[in-house]
Amino acid sequence: MPHPLDRPIWSSLTTRQARLAVGGERALRFDPDYALFAAGADAGEAAAEAIAGLIPEGGVVGLVEAGPVALPAKARVVTAAACVQMTLEALRPARGREPDWIDLGDEDAPEMLALATLTEPGPFFSKTHRLGDFVGVRIDGRLAAMAGERMKPDGFTEVSGVCAHPAFRGRGLAGALMRIVTGRILARGETPFLHAYAHKPEALALHQAVGFSVRTPITFTVLNRRDDDERTYGHG
Repeated sequence: MPHPLDRPIWSSLTTRQARLAVGGERALRFDPDYALFAAGADAGEAAAEAIAGLIPEGGVVGLVEAGPVALPAKARVVTAAACVQMTLEALRPARGREPDWIDLGDEDAPEMLALATLTEPGPFFSKTHRLGDFVGVRIDGRLAAMAGERMKPDGFTEVSGVCAHPAFRGRGLAGALMRIVTGRILARGETPFLHAYAHKPEALALHQAVGFSVRTPITFTVLNRRDDDERTYGHG
């Protein structure tokens, strides 16, 4: 049997996050208010065409797969980025003092979306913050950094949305919040994992400092309709 993290989107939408799934037996995607991610039931042509049917007019879907992906004839590849999937080996302690942090919720959603739009930690939408627990740091009342959870296959939870406002970088906030989120996942008896661009060494170094190591290369493919304008989206 394939490992559930080889196809994390399908694994999530057919288990713990099935309530957020849109589509049918051939292909599923997250509710567009939560995420752009989609997956076919397999690598066959029928599943690929079902994925094409989930692409909204003027919008995109994103595929995250460790293996080969069958691309639909009715869709166009906007970007295909080489990424890595990382899992936690052992949570490493922080060197400095833990910052004063807070749980984030619906009342913080506009600021969370604005911070993610500015810093581009990955695709972030109006309800992305509801995919799991998010924590943050406020400085002088301003949301300075955050981190949270996204995909949730059985037994695993993805760490995502890790970012710090440019005005507050260099203080170790992103790493500290990652440790808090990762510790919560471990406390539930789950394995933390994450995705990162392979060409961003500074992000990889941050994840490794927290205790993550590369599990497998993975590809993030963004598709739109052939008659739509091209656009790009981040990952992570």
